[in-house]
Amino acid sequence: MEAKVKANNGALPPVKKSFNLFSFLYKYGTILTIVALIVIFSLVNPDFIQGSNIVNILRSISIVTIIAIGITISLSVDGFDLSVGSVASLSNAIVISMFVWFSQNTLVAVISAIAASLVVGAFNSFMIVKLRIPDMLTTLATMFIIQGTALTYTKGATLSQNMVMPDGSMAAGMISPFFAKIGEVPWIIVIMAVAVVLVHIFLNYTKHGRYMYVIGGNKEAARLSGIPVNTYKVAAYLLSALFASIGGIVLASRVMTSEINSGAPYLMDSVAAAFIGFSVLGSGKPNAFGTFIGAVLIGILQNGLVMLSVPYYSMDIVKGGVLAFALAITYYKQK
Repeated sequence: MEAKVKANNGALPPVKKSFNLFSFLYKYGTILTIVALIVIFSLVNPDFIQGSNIVNILRSISIVTIIAIGITISLSVDGFDLSVGSVASLSNAIVISMFVWFSQNTLVAVISAIAASLVVGAFNSFMIVKLRIPDMLTTLATMFIIQGTALTYTKGATLSQNMVMPDGSMAAGMISPFFAKIGEVPWIIVIMAVAVVLVHIFLNYTKHGRYMYVIGGNKEAARLSGIPVNTYKVAAYLLSALFASIGGIVLASRVMTSEINSGAPYLMDSVAAAFIGFSVLGSGKPNAFGTFIGAVLIGILQNGLVMLSVPYYSMDIVKGGVLAFALAITYYKQK
């Protein structure tokens, strides 16, 4: 034995790592699921893998991804913003009304929508940071307040060009052709890609992003380390509102109208995408790239099920199941 140790120059024998199936699935399960879905849907319907359909999927997930990026930022500081769907609805209503009701240009319309959304973000921050109301309860209350505000602002009507005003006249304003381009391919996909890349770099390669992760991991340790926790939480909710607003603006450009609560359907998909992103490549934390992959998974599911003529009212069952599965894996791993 002594001779064997001497032969190895005193080094300890290498420890064999056992294969852990759960860890492997946690790390690569989402990507494997996407590949499996692509193969299955392509075998059932060859049109699924066509380039035009791939572009259609990317376009369909653009708004979800942009809004989910905002949720990802709020999750990075151990928060949670439920008001993003309502903020997107409000942003959609404001930007269309600026064109149709007030005949403003694109810059004024976009800045007005973003400014209103930042007010919502500031209100969330005040309630959470100063009054210390739990994040989920605050943003749940804000969600209802903003829904009511948007309905009151639009008087419950659908805003569009040439709409009939309450006095019986026709709205004279027109939506800018330049603004209409934002919601078209490739610009809608480019905006999504830029949002993902910028936030990924911000969270992973800047001091401020790392501080947010430290706060999300242990607030007290971050505070004792001299990190201004409240300042970063305020910044996180402002950024969350900003991305929800951008999602609402892109939605307005895509559909060229403002429907009642038009942003609400994006909330569930965005939350699902952000939580699915936790497990992508074993990150174990909210991250922009993982959120994008989560949105891709949801987009492929929706597109494939539509091609299989699955009734639209069954979609939520599938999406809810995917979200429950992602949450189960995430929280089991954290435990």
